[in-house]
Amino acid sequence: VQLQASGGGLVQAGGSLRLSCAASGRIFSSHVMGWFRQTPGKEREFVAAVRWGSGNTYYADSVKGRFTISRSTAENAAYLQMNSLKPEDTADYYCARSRSGLSYTYTAYDSWGQGTLVTVSS
Repeated sequence: VQLQASGGGLVQAGGSLRLSCAASGRIFSSHVMGWFRQTPGKEREFVAAVRWGSGNTYYADSVKGRFTISRSTAENAAYLQMNSLKPEDTADYYCARSRSGLSYTYTAYDSWGQGTLVTVSS
């Protein structure tokens, strides 16, 4: 499957952005879609994930209550609604697909979109 991420941009602290991840190819109910983020010199960090079949969602503690991940099986896409953004949320954001179930580690995800840059100004 190929993934295309979009929706990044520049926003002031406290603002909102919605990231989209469009998938070409079949995503099965056993798959998990995740969002990760990365800043220069740091490892890719788990942000959120959603089980494709059930829609169950999982979040990093740092974004819980502010970010919402969702998926649309009809549109074959995943989304990340980011509210109450903070400067520390600034990063390249990547969507990814795991065929091996839920994981908080980027190495478990085998298909990746290109990054979309989110910059939060203070």
